[in-house]
Amino acid sequence: MSGGGEEVSNKQIVFRDYVTGFPKEADMVHTTGTIRLKVEEGSKAMVVKNLYLSCDPYMRNRMAKPDGPSYVDSFTPGSPINGFGVAKVLDSGHPDFKEGDLVWGGTGWEEYSLISAPETVFKIAHTDMPLSYYTGLLGMPGLTAYAGFYEVCSPKKGEYVFISAASGAVGQLVGQFAKLMGCYVVGSAGSKQKIDLLKNKFGFDEAFNYKEEQDLNAALKRYFPEGIDIYFENVGGSMLDAVLLNMRLHGRIAVCGMISQYNLDKPEGIYNLFCLVTKRIRMEGFLVFDYYHMYPKFQQWVLPYIKEWKIVYIEDKIEGLANAPSALIRLFTGKNIGKQVVVVALE
Repeated sequence: MSGGGEEVSNKQIVFRDYVTGFPKEADMVHTTGTIRLKVEEGSKAMVVKNLYLSCDPYMRNRMAKPDGPSYVDSFTPGSPINGFGVAKVLDSGHPDFKEGDLVWGGTGWEEYSLISAPETVFKIAHTDMPLSYYTGLLGMPGLTAYAGFYEVCSPKKGEYVFISAASGAVGQLVGQFAKLMGCYVVGSAGSKQKIDLLKNKFGFDEAFNYKEEQDLNAALKRYFPEGIDIYFENVGGSMLDAVLLNMRLHGRIAVCGMISQYNLDKPEGIYNLFCLVTKRIRMEGFLVFDYYHMYPKFQQWVLPYIKEWKIVYIEDKIEGLANAPSALIRLFTGKNIGKQVVVVALE
């Protein structure tokens, strides 16, 4: 299919229209367009073949109708969905990329994509790692866990760390980073299988199924009788409220996401915010984009741990672009076990 600049068919997942409430597979349409596999003369763009696509919770926010300024644009109805992925360069007008290079970064939910701003993607140097890891452990979620834990939480050895949505793409890494530092680590998740993974695969000290707890405040007191130093926040709502009551003096809360709120028309209120004052808690939201400059440092730090099996990573792979909509919905029903990845093509 390479060769000249001929037009080829291009299977795509197109965003139907803005979503309110819970997203459905029908909000995304599997269709076929066309694309030229050569860039225009003089252009600095590149054409890539997509290999893996990343399903991430923040994508739900992009399905909503724009309502004021946001850190990320909403999807455009009638256009292909886009997100993070791993791809192979087929043609490039950019001096930093050449045919055959492997990259990770923003791309389309389609077989082939034209990337008009290649400076927003990273070249993959360590191809001895599983390429799908660049949608997770070695990509955006990995950097999110690293920056959120080390930069925002300022952890110290021996501290008490709690992570919600702990078996997800980010949570499973934060827990392992905390254990490497000598912290006591507890995670919450929504199934027995996930709890088993947290304790037996990722090395958490304890884990509990929030769906089986009538009283989250009591559950946290059970696992943290002396309170919580660091809370890595992924869910929001009633869990955040219960955590605030259980934080220790000068505790830190890194707000990475609030997946329990994304599908609600009206977000739940938080009642225990005065704890921020009485316990002198620092609660800080953060975005991974602000830490992109740290990616080389993160990669250099994490690779030896991966090679020594001191950090492990669980992926939930779904085969085929046509199954990408159902893969994304799995994030919001809790069916995914670990990082949700769509396999579009092999190299």
